[in-house]
Amino acid sequence: MQIAEFGIEAWLNQWENSATYDISQSTISSMTISDLLNLTGDAPDTFAKQLNDTKMNYGWIEGSPEFKELVSSHYANVKPSQVLQTNGATGANYLALFSLVEPGDHVISEYPSYQQLFDIPRSLGADVDLWRIHEADNWYPDINDLKAMIRPNTKLICLNNANNPTGTLLDRDFLSQVVEVAKTVGAYVLVDEVYLPLDDPKKFTSIVDLYDRGIATNSLSKSYSFPGVRIGWTVANDEVSDLFRKYRDYTMICGGVFNDRLAVYILQHRDQIFARNRALVMNNLAILKDWIANEPRVSCVLPQAVSTSCPKLDIPEATEPFCLRLLKETGVLLIPGERFDLPGHFRLGYCTDETTLRTGLDRLSQFLRQFD
Repeated sequence: MQIAEFGIEAWLNQWENSATYDISQSTISSMTISDLLNLTGDAPDTFAKQLNDTKMNYGWIEGSPEFKELVSSHYANVKPSQVLQTNGATGANYLALFSLVEPGDHVISEYPSYQQLFDIPRSLGADVDLWRIHEADNWYPDINDLKAMIRPNTKLICLNNANNPTGTLLDRDFLSQVVEVAKTVGAYVLVDEVYLPLDDPKKFTSIVDLYDRGIATNSLSKSYSFPGVRIGWTVANDEVSDLFRKYRDYTMICGGVFNDRLAVYILQHRDQIFARNRALVMNNLAILKDWIANEPRVSCVLPQAVSTSCPKLDIPEATEPFCLRLLKETGVLLIPGERFDLPGHFRLGYCTDETTLRTGLDRLSQFLRQFD
């Protein structure tokens, strides 16, 4: 099997540990377990007590009943049996694609978006069409392009909602149009849903609440601020979930007892985490807006209160060498747009701590003055 290098991961693997001011990441400022306990008001040894008498065996293979119940409750009509625990959203996406896509299938993927959603189908022998998003349309794709691409053998339509790297949220009306197109050929719709608009989560509609052949993937890495837990999940109808179970045995035995217990504790305190993260996102988004308004060499279609954004640079240099010089000379880390096939842009993860964000943006502005 041949597969392309994972552009953003290769960049981060090489350079993130060299950064002093990392404003490239798409997680909302990661938390420690102590941060979480302080947020909930529980005693410092609360979580440790839960673990002390727990055997470190394989645990619940698909995720504990508590985990599955908590996840299912976040959707309109989902049963716990439809939830399968995975190794992050990357594991969830891989499981869904590995289970469904066969050589010769036709797959349509939003583009640019998270690279798994088009390069894994390609590696599995699918014929992949790229459904492009357009900056002039606030990074939305055109539904007429999807209608023109659909074929009788279209197996799967892949979306990233909200989009990585742009932060654009596809609303319920648009998703409903996608579903209507998918229904014409019985295609599945897979949506990576790790980014939640925290200004108003009710604006978000999961694909599984719109379409019986919808498949949602998610994790605790982005909106929940716990990427280190490495827990995600798939949600699909009963038939598809049973198919996933078969393939899951080849990709993952279990999430681990420790990780499952921590995931349950995080999900039990979802409202407190989201309140903390909403305040952080809205504060930092205001900082980002102000910086863009006062930085003549940067413009941006602003994100929908999610943790990733994709500004555009007005400089006479390719973005990747610029970002590398920026890191080496100032300690500021961005992800160049070339890693998303968006030359001239860069991914800015503005949901780090405020000091890192302000310092990183200030150093970026100073570095841009060389082009004035």
